[in-house]
Amino acid sequence: MTQTDVLSARPSFAEKLGIPRPLLWGFVGLLLFMVGDGVEAGYLAPYLENHGMSSRDVAFLFTVYGVAVSLSSWLSGPLSDLWGPKRVMWIGLAIWSVFEVVFLLLGVQVNSYRMMLIAYTLRGLGYPLFAYGFLVWIAAATPPRQLGSAAGWFWFAFSGGLPTLGSLFASFTIPVIGEMATFWSSLGLVVAGGLVALLLTHEKRGSARLAPRDVSVRGIFFGSISILWREPKTFVAMVVRTIDTASEYAFLVIMPSFFTKVVGFTLSQWLQLLSIVFLSNILFNLASGMLADRLGHRTVVSIAGCLGAAVSVPVFYYVPLAHHGDFLLAALAGIFYGATVAAFVPLSGLVPQICPQEKAAALSALGLGAGASTWVGPAIVTWFESWHGLEGIIWIFSGLYAFAGLLTLYLSIPEHARDYARKAAAKAKAQRAHGQDIYEGRPALH
Repeated sequence: MTQTDVLSARPSFAEKLGIPRPLLWGFVGLLLFMVGDGVEAGYLAPYLENHGMSSRDVAFLFTVYGVAVSLSSWLSGPLSDLWGPKRVMWIGLAIWSVFEVVFLLLGVQVNSYRMMLIAYTLRGLGYPLFAYGFLVWIAAATPPRQLGSAAGWFWFAFSGGLPTLGSLFASFTIPVIGEMATFWSSLGLVVAGGLVALLLTHEKRGSARLAPRDVSVRGIFFGSISILWREPKTFVAMVVRTIDTASEYAFLVIMPSFFTKVVGFTLSQWLQLLSIVFLSNILFNLASGMLADRLGHRTVVSIAGCLGAAVSVPVFYYVPLAHHGDFLLAALAGIFYGATVAAFVPLSGLVPQICPQEKAAALSALGLGAGASTWVGPAIVTWFESWHGLEGIIWIFSGLYAFAGLLTLYLSIPEHARDYARKAAAKAKAQRAHGQDIYEGRPALH
């Protein structure tokens, strides 16, 4: 419960949509940032392969990048506890910008795999600090009743950029300005989005240390790891979150070749298909978050997410394979896939309720799972493609989603967490009745 709980008598349009009003510009900036980050998503792999890099080297590049993303995703939680989410976001923006320049100048333009590997890996530390730092900010500044909707809007903005609008942007700019200039344009979008989010968002909790002053640095970082065994439900949620988008990152490696060389689409058609898939994803990100506030977070994740994705992954492969060149059918299959992956969004609203006293630590575990998916997906391609090819990989992911469905049965909110939430709600209600800011005892802002 936070200052954001102190709502005016007439909620703003943003609040009616489920967006915490003080964080509105943060969502706008996040969308722009992730558009820039997603520009390369649909064509970096084929670009590198067309310039002499083997598919195995590309998969390894994405895997190592994913390891860096995974580490940074976890760090976003304890660093936000230590320094405040806003400072963590500034650091993420700086890292992304600097190493994107190195990646393009010393790696891609001179075709140096070694420099690409170093710079791309280090750049992977950037976007999770920015994006998941903002997610921690949302959790710290949003009342529980709005968390599902706020999480939905976060993932709406996140996947709206990566790779939905990013890929769509690339599909139009590549024929006009070329592939290399399109790479460079992503830098401008990222910087613009970062500045919008950080300069126009003034919610006070984001600029302050979230952890109590008496908690040491060691305690903050250890707490973000120890929570995995102190509250095993966070570990289960982390595994489910890893499975969620692992297929997405694997598909960014293997599906460009499948759709252009087997199904018969052009590169532009593939990028447009990818945009359609993730347009579906961002719309259902929002819908699943709002449904979770009404139907229950775990229900939406287990049925629409896990069981739905177990079906949609093979559909996304077999339907285009059976109907070569039919863009409409491929798009319908992709929309189904994107919708089911989106149904995992309520995890971001569920986990803070499982650990209401350690929201940043709990979300760092979820961030670790989200980051892990960026390397687990490509790693599955690297390890198993020689087994039964693309078809075998498809069924591996289908099985993983079914397994995730079983794991969600364990993700109920503990009674002690419900008690804590009830007491916090009662305290906040009493403080609002006295016109006080619930954190600092100051007159509430209206």
